[in-house]
Amino acid sequence: MVYSIGIDVGGTKVLGGVVDDHGKVVATARKDTPRQGGNSLTIAIADIAKELLDQFSVETVGVSAAGFVSSDRKTMLATPNIADWNGVNLDAELSELIGLRVVIENDANAAAWGEAKFGAGRNQDHMMMLTVGTGIGGGIVVNGSLYRGAFGIAAEFGHLRVVPEGHLCGCGARGCFEQYASGNALLRHAREAINASPEIARNLLSRGDGTVAGLTGQAITEAARAGDPVALAAFNTTGQWLGAGIASLSVLLDPSCVVIGGGVIDAGDILLAPTRESLQRNMPFAGKHPYPQIIAAELGNEAGLVGVADLARL
Repeated sequence: MVYSIGIDVGGTKVLGGVVDDHGKVVATARKDTPRQGGNSLTIAIADIAKELLDQFSVETVGVSAAGFVSSDRKTMLATPNIADWNGVNLDAELSELIGLRVVIENDANAAAWGEAKFGAGRNQDHMMMLTVGTGIGGGIVVNGSLYRGAFGIAAEFGHLRVVPEGHLCGCGARGCFEQYASGNALLRHAREAINASPEIARNLLSRGDGTVAGLTGQAITEAARAGDPVALAAFNTTGQWLGAGIASLSVLLDPSCVVIGGGVIDAGDILLAPTRESLQRNMPFAGKHPYPQIIAAELGNEAGLVGVADLARL
């Protein structure tokens, strides 16, 4: 059995795991993500790796984090949500601290590879993954290989512009895909529906603190499962946008399947059903070629950890 360490850097925690060559996580370690980022975060990652190395013999370490990663998988080019990591050669810094080769990967790419090798997209040589959470991340597998692009920043699906001069996005552009089809978009769609018809929103609001501002994605999901019409309408709107975006991406990439992951997928077919319907309705040249399957991710929160551990072996 060949073991590798995968470490997934999130907004609140840094989760590490020893992963075997079948994608099974056999040991884990975690730390809270240092708010100051920078060197404190680098040291936290190294400490997790060392803790796991005390238990298993491992030759490679992979680290996944949100942000732009250089094509040689050594440097964090830009990390919008992590302080003092822009331009940091993590491979050099971590290799010195840990004493092993370290590979750096974008978190959505790592999750896509995890699903492609060991999850919902296994046995699919042409796969696309969308991670639908606060925003939308993505990953592309072409001919069985992860596609990163010339500069390492391919598959930033959330920042495709779908509405000219639409909602302002955190990236600085307007009308980005994630402003209409992400978890934050789901909240916006629900709040807009509540404001339009407050008399039918009492049930949904009662699941939070009674205010529109206090509404959460989990509350919307629970209400939708119970048949609440406002929550279902919000998921339907989100799914319609998601399916339309996937239709356009499918014309470009022609995947055999599209794996949907991230927090919003907890809703299952409440989201996937309108997404599939929208894909079929919005697909260019509809009915003249096969459509990609739209399927739910299987690995959950371990997808990035498992994926980057495997990528570190390559």
